[in-house]
Amino acid sequence: MIYPSIDKLLNQVGSKYLLVNVVSKRAKELQDKKNFQMKENEYKSTKEIGRALEEISNELIHLN
Repeated sequence: MIYPSIDKLLNQVGSKYLLVNVVSKRAKELQDKKNFQMKENEYKSTKEIGRALEEISNELIHLN
């Protein structure tokens, strides 16, 4: 099973389009700047896209 669940993420974000845009921007930021919202050992994923999804799931990224 993929973590975090797409259903949970869509409840927080609202649309797939917005989710893809936010995750891609955050993943690029993680790759370039390495400014993590959580400690590196707290992430389940080792890749930037998975880590960006986890940050949204844990409500560390707020969309206005």
